[in-house]
Amino acid sequence: MRYRTAALALVLAASLSRTAAAELVDMLSFHEGTLPVVEPSTYGGWTALNMLDGEPTSGWAAESGHLKNNVFVFELSDAAVTFERFEFSTASIDGDGRGARHVIVEVSPTGKDKGFVEVARGELADRGDGQKLAAAKKVAGRWVRLTVADNHGDAEWVELMDFRGFAPRPNVPPLAVSGTFESDYGLFHLRQQGTALIGCYEHDEGLLEGSIEGHVMKLTWHEAGGPEDKGPAVMILSPDGKSFRGFWWSGNTAGGVNGAGTWDGKWKSATVGSCPHWSGSVGGEVKKGLQTSGRAVLHGILFDLDSATLRGESKPVLDEVVRLLAAEPAWKLTIEGHTDSSGAAAHNQALSEQRAASVKAYLVSQGVDAARLSTAGFGSSRAVADNASELGRAQNRRVELVKK
Repeated sequence: MRYRTAALALVLAASLSRTAAAELVDMLSFHEGTLPVVEPSTYGGWTALNMLDGEPTSGWAAESGHLKNNVFVFELSDAAVTFERFEFSTASIDGDGRGARHVIVEVSPTGKDKGFVEVARGELADRGDGQKLAAAKKVAGRWVRLTVADNHGDAEWVELMDFRGFAPRPNVPPLAVSGTFESDYGLFHLRQQGTALIGCYEHDEGLLEGSIEGHVMKLTWHEAGGPEDKGPAVMILSPDGKSFRGFWWSGNTAGGVNGAGTWDGKWKSATVGSCPHWSGSVGGEVKKGLQTSGRAVLHGILFDLDSATLRGESKPVLDEVVRLLAAEPAWKLTIEGHTDSSGAAAHNQALSEQRAASVKAYLVSQGVDAARLSTAGFGSSRAVADNASELGRAQNRRVELVKK
């Protein structure tokens, strides 16, 4: 009877307003730094991490015959959150009857093995993506325990492709990470300026650029082989910042864990080392981009949610631009604003224009001649990554400088 009652929550969750949904983020995603810390028996490469990649075509499968009460615990990277709803996907299971059926979700503020409070339970369809389950209780926590009680009748396998949990993203100060790490791809030198990250690594003249949110580094890597030798990466820092667990992709798509390479590292020194192919600073890399291609992305430029109000963390990067323009008095720049595809096209267009104007206003307030700066907004029309994932959307929300 409790499962039947909870099943109604699957329907009720669908009635959440678009406004509320737009303010929520899938915090049960390794793109947000969440990782499994307890995992039941697993078949081959069908691990619990696959449920956190935002790709409903990859997922978890229990070891053959382990059909009842499979228990997972997931740990968020930064801070406790209060979940509004959960979503499950099973459309891509390998055979009828294998989909997770009865599920229970619990949250703990205390640890991976204690303090859990049940917040949701329900019955899932054998096949179906985006099946919603509202949180019946609002409990703030950093650990989420999921119990897959059974399947839809298959005698050998139980599978779940995607598990998502939506909550407001906590406002967590970025971890200080400037220094040198020993990594899978040689020494990894990283400089942090506000929330912007810039760096290099030894393998094939590698370069890194991106930003940090709490304990999660969201980066783009480039190597010397050619313009196709690049892609996104997510690196999740340990609470003390002394190690990270990373994943990388080639090209413009940050898809599921399957097919991605791993990229792990351990702290070596607080000294930011150097590479012959790296300028050593955000301003240096922006200058190099403008000189060589006439264009540069300003990583670490943050705005309030659905707003053109600059956040204070953006100022160290913009101050680099002020210094660059002082050193290059003949330069004139266009400031471009870009958004992801969330929201209506007209809204995104207006927002991108307003954000570009906010950046110009700050630079002018710091002494840059307004006549040297123009602005343009392109909404979501010039995406550089797949809007289907949060990491891709984060790459598409950007400010670029273009040399006139």
